[in-house]
Parts: sequence; C-alpha cells; structure tokens
Amino acid sequence: MNTDKIYAEAIANQYAPKNTSKVVALKKLDRKAKSPANIFAYTFGIAMALVLGTGMCLAMQVIGSGSAASVALGIIIGSVGIVGVCINYPIYKKLFEHGKRKYAFEIIQLAKEISETAE
Repeated sequence: MNTDKIYAEAIANQYAPKNTSKVVALKKLDRKAKSPANIFAYTFGIAMALVLGTGMCLAMQVIGSGSAASVALGIIIGSVGIVGVCINYPIYKKLFEHGKRKYAFEIIQLAKEISETAE
C-alpha cells in the first residue's frame, strides 16, 4: 500500500473546490445534531465545577465565616457540585443520541446522494 499516494490524495481533497452544496448541507446537519448536546455539556459542566469549587472554598474556610455551619454548608454545596459533574456525561450522551435520532434520516439520505454522485 502506497501511503504517500494516500496522503497526497487526502491533502488534495482538502484543497479541492467543493462544487456541491450538499457537502456543506451535510456538515450543517451534523453540527445541528451535535450542538445542543455540546452546548448543554459545556454550560452545565462549567456551572457545576463552579458550584463544586464554591463548596470546597466554604468547607476549607477560604471564604465564609469559618464557622461549623459554614463548613457544613460548604460540604453540602460541594456534594451538589460533585453530583452535577458526575451526571453531566450521561445527560450529554442522552442529548447526543436524541440529536442523532432526530437528524439521522436526513444525514443518511444526503450522505448517500453525495457518495453516489462521487462515483
């Protein structure tokens, strides 16, 4: 197998003009299927990391009054953050699967059309 030839063809395909808008439409559909799950995962993950950090700061008496109530509140808030961080990925997977199911038919049809015209 000539790896140089495969590599050269891969680079040439990147620079070849995309004369069909079907490829662009396929990329847009792919992004449309994935973006809600990605947006949720990043937003929820950042928020829960901040909650976890706030809880840790309270528990370690970095912020707050340093009383026992403050430490207990920090442990509770930190635990909520840990649970949120732990459930982020399963929620992401469910949202991603939903997006895939929602756009699967359109993506498969468009991909078939593109592959048939390429031959």
